[in-house]
Amino acid sequence: MPTPPPYDLTIIGAGLIGTALARHLTTHTPPGRRPHVALLDASDDIGNGTSKANTAILHTGFDTTPGTLESRLVRDGHRRLLAHAQATGIPVEPLGALLVAWTEDQLAALPALAEKAVRNGVHDTRPLTPAELYAREPHLGPGALGALHVPGESIICPFTTPLAYATEAVRAGTDLHLNTRVERITPTSDGHELHTTRGTLRTHRLVNAAGLHADTIDRLLGIDDFTITPRRGQLLVFAKESRKLVRHILLPVPTALGKGVLVTPTVFGNVLLGPTAEDLTGPDAKTAHHTTPEGIAHLLEHGRRIMPALLDTDVITSYAGLRTATEHDDYRIRAHPGLRYVTVGGIRSTGLSASLGIAAHVAALLAADGFPLTAEPGPSAPPRMPNLGEAFPRPHQRPELIARDPAYGDVVCPCENVTRGEIRDALTSTVPARTPGGLRRRTRVEAGHCRGARCADAVRALCAEVLGAGTADVSNRPETGPVGQIHPV
Repeated sequence: MPTPPPYDLTIIGAGLIGTALARHLTTHTPPGRRPHVALLDASDDIGNGTSKANTAILHTGFDTTPGTLESRLVRDGHRRLLAHAQATGIPVEPLGALLVAWTEDQLAALPALAEKAVRNGVHDTRPLTPAELYAREPHLGPGALGALHVPGESIICPFTTPLAYATEAVRAGTDLHLNTRVERITPTSDGHELHTTRGTLRTHRLVNAAGLHADTIDRLLGIDDFTITPRRGQLLVFAKESRKLVRHILLPVPTALGKGVLVTPTVFGNVLLGPTAEDLTGPDAKTAHHTTPEGIAHLLEHGRRIMPALLDTDVITSYAGLRTATEHDDYRIRAHPGLRYVTVGGIRSTGLSASLGIAAHVAALLAADGFPLTAEPGPSAPPRMPNLGEAFPRPHQRPELIARDPAYGDVVCPCENVTRGEIRDALTSTVPARTPGGLRRRTRVEAGHCRGARCADAVRALCAEVLGAGTADVSNRPETGPVGQIHPV
């Protein structure tokens, strides 16, 4: 079998940043000169690391540190993602945020935060008196002294976003290689050889967007610019009955460790409480995705003060995400022209909001080193993504869609109103679901109050029907082909 030609560029990491960059590079190139891009991930799905476990807020960047790269890219990313969401159907709800002051010190800090917002290009914040605050949020706990209103903050679907990026990238020719962990990198005269768990891959240029493992990939090339100390954030998810209690994103006055414990609705109709902020060390730090009794107790204590009525509703699940904190106060994005290599590291909790801004910035670094790009995307239409948002008509609520295909009226998961048509589409799409988690992120199946107790058997049967005998569980789907072959789509 002949050795496949080298890729023009390979991206390590298929989270929000890697998928956004693959999309950008394959849609911002001159006609006839589209680069051959590979997108690698050690996991079995795109967006399966830090990208899937966040607070799902689209930030304006009002409270980032002015003048930093993060501040600039969050602002640019916010603008780009709002437009992209409208074009692709990613669910977004512009609820606005309230920074709630519970102490005199926090109240005194609000004018400085408003001034910081102005320096970050956000000019529409305004202070609220206690009466104005409680008129907006009548279920807020007692004792709040005031708030700062930030109208531009939104909630967004964190799962559909990287899926939209990856779908557009794969349709534009990106080769997606999952279950492909990079173990060693050998520089060559014209690029790199990547030695992976599924063979060797050659590439002329390399971008490290490996998230929690970005420092590890850097070390493979002898670069020691930063160290990632995972910062765990635990969150609680409340049942949909809680959604009527909360009208805005409720933020605490931020500290050096982050934005603190917040209460926010989700586009799925639930409410989140969290996150914690725990810096982890030790050999298992980058895999500590579990919640803890101490973390849950900490969240419940804060929730009891922020919104006591919230704790009267059911918690349906909890989860934990690991943020890519480093010893530096800003993103660690750096080109290494001599190595034909770019590092994209230290993308903390603002990565969702900044993703398209980061992609454009990295593309500019590559262009400065001779990689062919244009300023604007090509003529291809972006994909329309399935709607998972409760504020917009779901397939089971669309008579015209059901008339064309009755599978969209056949509800399989009653908690989340997921239909047979949606599950079928997720299993056969451009970037298909391969695992129960992947199917859940694409459809919300088994993500409701009963956690699959009422629909698991039906889902397994449907998977077997769509994918063929012997595949009753999507986790039994075969992996992608050998490295160097195009991902089957």
